[in-house]
Amino acid sequence: MAYVRKIINDPVYGFITIDNPLIFEIISHPYYQRLRRIHQMAFASLVYPGAVHTRLHHSLGAYHLMGLALNELRNKGVEITQEEELGAKIAILLHDIGHGPYSHALERKLIKGVHHEDISMLILGLLNEQFNGQLQTAIEIFSDAHPKPFLHQLVSGQLDVDRMDYLTRDSFFTGVVEGAIGYDRIIKMLTVHNGELMVEEKAIFTVEKFLVSRRLMYWQVYLHKTVMAAEKMLVRIIERANELLANGIELSMASSNLAFFLKEHKPDGKFIKHLEKFAHLDDTDVMCTIKNWCGHFDTVLSRLSKGLVERKLLKIKFASTPFDELVIEALRKDVAGKLNISEAEASYFVFTGEAVNTTYNPADEHINILYKDGTVANISEVDNALIHQRLSTPVKKYYLCYLK
Repeated sequence: MAYVRKIINDPVYGFITIDNPLIFEIISHPYYQRLRRIHQMAFASLVYPGAVHTRLHHSLGAYHLMGLALNELRNKGVEITQEEELGAKIAILLHDIGHGPYSHALERKLIKGVHHEDISMLILGLLNEQFNGQLQTAIEIFSDAHPKPFLHQLVSGQLDVDRMDYLTRDSFFTGVVEGAIGYDRIIKMLTVHNGELMVEEKAIFTVEKFLVSRRLMYWQVYLHKTVMAAEKMLVRIIERANELLANGIELSMASSNLAFFLKEHKPDGKFIKHLEKFAHLDDTDVMCTIKNWCGHFDTVLSRLSKGLVERKLLKIKFASTPFDELVIEALRKDVAGKLNISEAEASYFVFTGEAVNTTYNPADEHINILYKDGTVANISEVDNALIHQRLSTPVKKYYLCYLK
């Protein structure tokens, strides 16, 4: 392969270097370039106007941090071959390749019955064929089938470079300083013990700050009530569209690929046949379609669509206990009367749900601390640790969305 060296100027880290021809070819591939057209934070820009960065920005940032982490581990005597380094970098570069339009907001709603990580694996397989098997190590690392588990943990774990980048980047673009995590110190403190990724003892407080920052970002940004209201409206729009289509009512679409997934695709276990159609879908297809629906004769569809486009969102309330069914019923009757629709249709404008965030769950999440004497302890077991019982308990909030 010819020598390649490209430099990308990133606002978060400065210069990111692409110095491998295979990685450059992957970045240039249409499947990867699609990530330019998928926002990292869906509707967060309705609250934080600067949050307009994309999945492409994030994956390049995670790729950069992967390079730093691998160099640090090598400097500490961890054996990482050139093939493993390339595989880990490709795995993190493509870890979000399976995200559809508006990412988590439409997870399993638009592409029914398929999780984005499953789609990522399918696309990795397809790209591996196109690149003559050169992605095999990346696939093994991504799927945790590689004999060195710490490589997978860097891609997907409690201290992975994915989380390090999205918290750092989302904090930067929203201006929410509470999300700043000190990624550089965490990377400096990474180590490998018995094949597992761990952090050195002196990084305990840095890791605790990382976990607390993550918690704050969830409630202040990712689960912000206005962001949630917009995302729930998007879901309700797609659900209403599905209902109308099922009843034989014609809807105009911005693209034939979106029309396929809304009108024809049913969960059948053969999604791989439709990967090419999926690989052309992005936020633009969805938002242009919703703009078309603003003038549809169906009151529910048009009202929700216009509200989302013009940022006239549903109101949302949080509570520590479930909302009274009588209150919900009264709100639905009120909306039905005002919009001249049925109470069943009013449920698109008045509905409840739960928002849950766990800072750290020792039952299925492990951040292990390696002490100088060689002993290992879970972060939640460390003496005087901040991440103890209280922060290990999930925080659940009930929400009520309603049309004011």
